[in-house]
Amino acid sequence: MNWTEVTIYTTSKGIDPVTGALLQLGINGFVIQDAQDFEDFLQDTTIYWDYVDDELMKLKECETTVTVYLADNMQGVETLASIRESLDRMKKLDAQKEWGRLSAELKGVKEEDWENNWKQYFKPFPVGEKFVIKPTWEVWEKQDGRTILEIDPSSSFGTGSHHTTQLCITRLEKLVKPGDMVLDMGCGSGILGIAAILMGANYVTGVDIDENSVRIARENFAQNGVSFEKFQLFCGNVVENPDLQQKIGFEKYNVIAANIVADVILAMSNLLPRFLKPGGVLITSGIIEPRKEEVKAGLEAQGLIITGEYTQSEWVCYTATKE
Repeated sequence: MNWTEVTIYTTSKGIDPVTGALLQLGINGFVIQDAQDFEDFLQDTTIYWDYVDDELMKLKECETTVTVYLADNMQGVETLASIRESLDRMKKLDAQKEWGRLSAELKGVKEEDWENNWKQYFKPFPVGEKFVIKPTWEVWEKQDGRTILEIDPSSSFGTGSHHTTQLCITRLEKLVKPGDMVLDMGCGSGILGIAAILMGANYVTGVDIDENSVRIARENFAQNGVSFEKFQLFCGNVVENPDLQQKIGFEKYNVIAANIVADVILAMSNLLPRFLKPGGVLITSGIIEPRKEEVKAGLEAQGLIITGEYTQSEWVCYTATKE
């Protein structure tokens, strides 16, 4: 298997937030290069030395980086999209710019090659009992009664191949009823909202903090023939923006899908029940196994009743209801 090196540029203060975000995505292995570490080494008076290699001296002036390695396959593509979305969220939170530029660069492969060559791995595949996820450039010839959901994720998270997305789609199949109002928090490519419409939902509201994701989601809704009267998309930080919260609408939704990460779910946990109608259902995924009890406790603390726990690989999905 081929691997691609992804280098994230940050600062000494940004190391903990960046590595924390990576851990949220299930990435447990990374390499950190920090100029402060070398500076501390030089200032250590307990060490006596009279020669330091020139390459080591360069570390004194280096930009702090966190490096990870992604498999050159569909899972790697999904993970890279998730990393970039996490970095975009962090940029909006870092008003003082203490965490550096928070950009991710690929090494050993051109950006345009990565963003096009991965398409060779993205073929039509079934999800749940009712859907086949099909990239826009592929042809699906099988006639097995499944509903085709066409998707072109571009640089946004949501091809449908990731465990967390599949967990959400299988729950939507069971829970969305004709006429429902559905809210997709962290909509990415729009795949969950489109699935809800294809299941008979009357209207979908999608929200994402990344402008690019909102643009891609709008294109994917159109690609699937969804009328503009059937959905609305917002870009913004719902946790910090009361005006956005009002636009989304309180006690309006029969079903909410939140396929994000544990920290963001917890940050939204006081808002999510407010958007639900009484008796409405929350589907929340993107939760890595070690964080599941923390997320469960956070949702229950807001008065939500956990009705189901579903796992796929190391990922967890909860369903919860509001009385």
